[in-house]
Parts: sequence; C-alpha cells; structure tokens
Amino acid sequence: MLNYNGVALERLWSPWRAQYIDSFKEQDSQGEVCFFCVAVSDFEHPREHLVLHTSNHAIVMMNKFPYNNGHLLIAPKIHTNDILALPDEVFADISALTRRCVGVLNDVYSPQGFNIGANLGRAAGAGVPSHLHFHVLPRWNGDTNFLPVISEVKVISESINDTYLKLFEHCSRW
Repeated sequence: MLNYNGVALERLWSPWRAQYIDSFKEQDSQGEVCFFCVAVSDFEHPREHLVLHTSNHAIVMMNKFPYNNGHLLIAPKIHTNDILALPDEVFADISALTRRCVGVLNDVYSPQGFNIGANLGRAAGAGVPSHLHFHVLPRWNGDTNFLPVISEVKVISESINDTYLKLFEHCSRW
C-alpha cells in the first residue's frame, strides 16, 4: 500500500496496457505514419479508421483498444503534441466536440460518469505521445474488476463494429 498524506492507497496494476503502449516506441523511433494523421487524411474511409465525425479542426474516433464500450478519442487535425501550440479555434472545437461526445454517450449508453482528459507525454501515460488527443471514457459503477489484473483480459460487452454503428448514427446528426 502507498501512504499519501496519511491515507493508505492501494495500487491497481494493468500490465496488459504495457504491450499496447510499448508497441508505439518502435514506431515513434522509426518515424512511421501517425494513425491520427492517416484517419484525418483518408476522409473517404472513415469507418476503416473508426472515425465518427470530422469537424473543421478535429476528428472524433473510437479507441481501437477501449477501456469500456464507447471509449472515444478527439484529436486535432494538425499533428502536434503541444497543447500550448494549438490555436484557440482548434482548442475551442475540441472542447465543443468533447461536450457533444458526452451527450451522444449519455444518449446511447447512459453511463454513470466519465473520465475526460489527455495524457501529455510518455511519462504521463500517453500511448501516442506524438499527436495530442483527448479521451472521453464512459464509466459505470463496478466497471473495474479483477480480470485485467490477474489474467490480462478486459471484457468489452459489445463488438467494436456494433459500437461504431450505434455511435455513428448519433454523430452523423452533428
């Protein structure tokens, strides 16, 4: 147990995420193409890249490796890892898309809460540190369990295709 200001905190480990995060180390060093940039540029095949919506400055896409059903990513169209370099209109667009994503996820899944945010840099846990992106993650009471910890398995109750179809129907109205 970790003691923080007199409060005992238990650590939860997710070793199954390390393989996903480590998969980008080699790609980054070899200068391979960013999957966010590919999704932005291939606007004729949004479903192939799990893109649900494209705005003037950003895209909304599903996370191919979700923590839960409906785990969404919002990324600027410009390739940057620096939140301070984002023009105000791009940040405003991302903020508006975040709010819309929460609305769609509420309509489709009725979650009991959300995690919303960005991991800036590898040290902060960014799986793709070269392209800034934000997570919108619906949460339910009891959605964490022992399986990811002891067996490197995360149960997702719906196929990624079914999730895409449900969310795309709502996002296409934007």
